[in-house]
Amino acid sequence: MTARRIVIAGGSGFLGLNLARHLAAEGYEPVVLSRHAPAETGPWTHAPWDARTAGEWAAQLDGAAGLVNLAGRTVDCVKTPDHCDEILRSRVESTRVLGQALRQIDSPPPVWVQMSTAHRYGDPPNLLCDEDSAFGYGLAPIVGQAWEEAFAEAVLPGMRQVILRTSFVLGRSGGALQRLAGLARLGLGGPVGHGRQGISWIHERDMNRLMAQGLTDLSMQGAYIATAPNPVSNAEFMHILRRVLGVPIGLPAAAWMVRVGAPLVLRTDPELALYGRYCVSRRLKEEGFDFEYPEVEGALRDLFGR
Repeated sequence: MTARRIVIAGGSGFLGLNLARHLAAEGYEPVVLSRHAPAETGPWTHAPWDARTAGEWAAQLDGAAGLVNLAGRTVDCVKTPDHCDEILRSRVESTRVLGQALRQIDSPPPVWVQMSTAHRYGDPPNLLCDEDSAFGYGLAPIVGQAWEEAFAEAVLPGMRQVILRTSFVLGRSGGALQRLAGLARLGLGGPVGHGRQGISWIHERDMNRLMAQGLTDLSMQGAYIATAPNPVSNAEFMHILRRVLGVPIGLPAAAWMVRVGAPLVLRTDPELALYGRYCVSRRLKEEGFDFEYPEVEGALRDLFGR
């Protein structure tokens, strides 16, 4: 790419700032579009964006090398009707307005990397899902479908399109891993429910590398599951996490305890812990993407410096 500017829409959170640092280290000039400026300073430019209306921020897209869209309300919340509505609208409306902005500029970026969710495949208890698997049923699959449909309508015909159906991103500074580690250190890091629900995961560095490759690799096109090649059960994940942290005991959490405690104490959806999915990416394997962290123990030891 001759231009060096990469626009990261909805980029003020954990994933966006991680990507901005990664791209800056590779010599690019990240521009973060978000309602509020990031809480920290870094190697990026911030442009105010309400994620719902076109405005002066559209000029950042003119002549840019690529667009990455991460915008959307967090799903780590109690699923009230208002929250469910916002989870859906924040994704669909932000994607649509990016499409409107692209049609107002002279030189749109040649590639759009679009976030989606591996939860599109639902919560099958045993099935190993890849890109060819049937989509699931429920709020997350409905949101994932609407999100990708909005992207298909918004993207310009001449743009290269990369959709990343993302799994659980393991990171040092954000995401659900730090909450799980905190529970484990308190001795509460045992299996949740029956413990057999799948955890499909990806190390933050591999996630950055995958998004960057989507921007630069002309052969990447279409939808990919963004996940490491070795998903594990909830019980196995928590066992490995305790071992990495040096915590010998992890009390299990019965399903009824999670259904009561998650919304009251942690202010989150109990189903995020009680259900899961085993996903792998057939396409990334076929195209030779080399994961730096293919096994969860190596990923966790890197993140916790063990």
